[in-house]
Parts: sequence; structure tokens; C-alpha cells
Amino acid sequence: DYGSNFFGYLQAKERFGVEIVIVPDDEAGQIDLDRLRAEAAEPQARLISINHVPTCGGLIQPVEQVGQVARDFGVPFLLDACQSVGQMEVDVEAIKCDMLTATGRKFLRGPRGTGLMYVRGDFLPKLDPCMLDQEGALVKSETEIELRRDARCFEQYEYNFAGKVGLTKAIEYASGMGLRDIEARITHLSSRLRQALGSLHGVNVTDVGRKLCGIVTFEVDGLASKEVQLKLRERGIDVSVSAAAGGGPRVWFDRRGLTAVVRASPHYFNTVEEVDVLAAAVAEI
Repeated sequence: DYGSNFFGYLQAKERFGVEIVIVPDDEAGQIDLDRLRAEAAEPQARLISINHVPTCGGLIQPVEQVGQVARDFGVPFLLDACQSVGQMEVDVEAIKCDMLTATGRKFLRGPRGTGLMYVRGDFLPKLDPCMLDQEGALVKSETEIELRRDARCFEQYEYNFAGKVGLTKAIEYASGMGLRDIEARITHLSSRLRQALGSLHGVNVTDVGRKLCGIVTFEVDGLASKEVQLKLRERGIDVSVSAAAGGGPRVWFDRRGLTAVVRASPHYFNTVEEVDVLAAAVAEI
């Protein structure tokens, strides 16, 4: 899971004594569904939490099957869809998640500092917001408050109006483009890039999983990921670095013996020519 998520898990462990169980990957690199089912069957299981797509690789987790496991054992299911919303269709009914969170600034191309949350209607009464103000609740008397009966009980009165408008427009724009068309375009470009990088001597593509998305990650022998990023920037190519020490999923990195990877994230506005230029630039360095 993403580093920010893990902070929450560890805080819950320190404050409330919860046990964190990390379900291992299967041989393909995605979550081991048999092991997940075994853990979900434990009487003390209280939550299944997973990233739809990790920040450090192209894996698409089998979240519909995860959701079915959660339903079978009556365990609440929280899905972090920050890296998937905007690059593919995300259907909460098919996934069967009870809660979903996403950011605006990733593939959705909205403003930084914005995000959204979904809570299944019949699950909402089971949640207690950690912070309340007059947006999420009504003060009925000196000793009594009443929560809103919808997901806006989690909202705050003070928020960034411009950011919220920008997020709305980003959602409308992506919806107008068509999520299926966006996914098809991104898949085509990322597959082409992944294949080209994988053919280069000294380049290790680090993506794992049965189904891959628009995030392409790799290493170059003899160079730190930050060095690769800077060398590509000198050529006018913008990539990022995902690192265990920089908010990336510590478990994912540690269990693969990695500290950081270069991340390329082609979107629908990129061209085949740009993807080929990136691969050629990596070959040169």
C-alpha cells in the first residue's frame, strides 16, 4: 500500500492495538487471493484495504475478486483508487467496495489538493467521522449533535472552492473523452513503451502482474533512478521517481530488494512518437 495509507495503519496499531496483516503476492505479482480468503475468514478480520494500482508499477490488482472475498466473509472493503481513476473505468458496483478514495491530481488531471470519496449507502451509518464541523453535522442543543445522513458528513465547511470547481471540470472532461477510449489509448502507449524498454540491454522493467495499466517503471543498470530522471529531463523528457523513502509502498520495495524506480506515465494526449523518443533516450544514457 501507498506510504500515506500505511501511516494510518500504523497509527491505528499504536493507538488501538490493531493487528496489521500483509497478504503476500502470488507468483504473478498480484495479491494472493487464496491467502486473502484465508485471512478474511479469521473471526477478528475487520478491514480489507488495497490499492487498485500501486504508485510504483503497472499492476492492476484483481479488485473485483477482492471485493467478492470481502462480501463472502462480511469484511468491509476500502479501495484506494488514486492511480486508477482517470485512466480506466472504475465501477464500485462491480468491485463491491464499501469505501473508495481517489485524488484529483493523477490521471484524472485535476487540481492538486483535491480528491473524492465514495461510501456505499448502507455502509455509511457504520462510519464515524474523525472530524466534524457545521458542514457535516447539526448542533441540536448544548449537549447533542446530529450527523448528516449522506457522505457529506465527512466534508468540512472550509474548502478550496476553485479546487473543487477544477476537480468537477476534470471529471466532466474525462467523462466526455470516454473512460474506455482513454484506457485503450493508455494501454496501447504503455505496452509499446514497456516492450521497447524491455528490449534494451541494461534496462530492467519492474512492472509485475497479470494485467497492466499506464504506469511503466524501470531501472537502468549502474545509475540511480534520480540520475536517470535528471538525464532524461536534460533531453526534455519528464518522468518521475517512485521511492520507498518518498512515500512509495515500503513493503513492495523491500520485498523486491528495490529502493526506487523510474516511472513513466503516458496519457491519452501523448503520441507514439513521444513514447519512442523516450525509449531511444533511455538507450542513449
